[in-house]
Amino acid sequence: MFVLTIDQRGSRRHGDKVPELLAALAGVDTVLPFERSVGDEVQAALVDPGAVVEAAMRVLRLKDWYVGVGVGLAELPLPASSREASGSAFVAAREAVEAAKKAGDRVPLRVRTGDAAGSADARGQAGAGGGPGVWAAASEAVLVLVGDVVRSRSEAEWRVLDALDAAPGAAQKDIAAQLGITPQAVSRAIRRSGRHEERNGRRAAELLLSQIVGGGR
Repeated sequence: MFVLTIDQRGSRRHGDKVPELLAALAGVDTVLPFERSVGDEVQAALVDPGAVVEAAMRVLRLKDWYVGVGVGLAELPLPASSREASGSAFVAAREAVEAAKKAGDRVPLRVRTGDAAGSADARGQAGAGGGPGVWAAASEAVLVLVGDVVRSRSEAEWRVLDALDAAPGAAQKDIAAQLGITPQAVSRAIRRSGRHEERNGRRAAELLLSQIVGGGR
């Protein structure tokens, strides 16, 4: 199981942004929904690696949050709320978000594994065949790279990408007409945004995360 623990950066200066974050995370597939756990912190439990990547990128786009991804077990049966849940995945997520707070100017996302994944630390194993810790470190590296692409986009680039996502398969000339810009500007925004690189990086991150709980053992 995956647990995301997300903590707000500079809440005393910027006020409570939890409602904005929860709105941004609406629709992400979870087994325990995103909700305020305590203060300005949000938590959820997930089983789909793709959903983990999607949630992480939505959070990093907002630039106001530390992201901790924990991988491990949860005590069963699951309660209705993540606030009442426990297990190694939740412990690992707590360790991960605390590590993310030490990222400085780098992308504030970290991945850690719990006992269920066979490692107490995402960087703790480096055997020839790899192990959960190795897969977690690799997952973190890719998520940080993709997150840097997402965090670096301009508002103009996001306008184009959001319009493309809202109209799958639409021609660039139609997006240009909708936004009141030229088709060349749309093409330029797509190229500069790293859209294709993000898609490839997301797939790589999903595969790596799946190895922690499955094939990497």
